[in-house]
Amino acid sequence: MNSLRTRFYRDKVHGKVFGICAGIADYTGVHVMWIRLAAIGLTLAGAGILIPAYLLAGFIVPAKPGNLYVDSQETKFWQGVRQSPARTARQVKAQFRDIDRRLADIETYYVSNNPRLSAEIERLR
Repeated sequence: MNSLRTRFYRDKVHGKVFGICAGIADYTGVHVMWIRLAAIGLTLAGAGILIPAYLLAGFIVPAKPGNLYVDSQETKFWQGVRQSPARTARQVKAQFRDIDRRLADIETYYVSNNPRLSAEIERLR
């Protein structure tokens, strides 16, 4: 999982200060409002390390490239890869199995309704 799409980035487009909370939201798939509320709550609850950690992350974490994802469907896919690669692989395999099954159904329908093609296939055997 060393792809550019599986790395953690600051999201300056959707971010308020440095884009760290928006980057966490993009990385995990959790809505950015909940990440911001958790950050504010932890800061108010006395997690004094949170503010320096946020500032440090703002300087260290690279900004998200503008052309990283084509659309929202691709964004959701890569969030799924980051959360559970095995589950995503199973989903992709299931989608390919479904496509293969549908193509086989189309092939069967076309061959069974085309006697000339069926005869040609039998001659080749």
